[in-house]
Amino acid sequence: LEVVESGGGLVHAGGSLRLSCVASGFTLDYSVIGWFRQAPGKEREGVACISSTDGREFVAYSVKDRFTIARDLIKNTVYLQMNSLKSEDTATYYCATDTWGTFDACSPQEFEVWGRGTQVTVSS
Repeated sequence: LEVVESGGGLVHAGGSLRLSCVASGFTLDYSVIGWFRQAPGKEREGVACISSTDGREFVAYSVKDRFTIARDLIKNTVYLQMNSLKSEDTATYYCATDTWGTFDACSPQEFEVWGRGTQVTVSS
């Protein structure tokens, strides 16, 4: 199992980015993908999770009206669309999966396989 993130970069406050998480070695049809972020000196936190097994989605309250998560089963890819970015969104963003195929609270502890991350920097 492997997941690889891409799409990070430097953007001005108010701008948008779309992150991609490409899965290999497994199909997204019966799996779960989570997006997480970690800023310097802070704990890793759940941003959004999506499960193809039970159809559930979760988006953290702090980004709820600005970020959306979506999947493309043909491309075996999950996207995190980030709009109206703020300086506090600056972090390394990771995607992850696990073998259970679903999630409980979209917390990092629930996930086993991690990508290397992609840096998002929002300038104010």
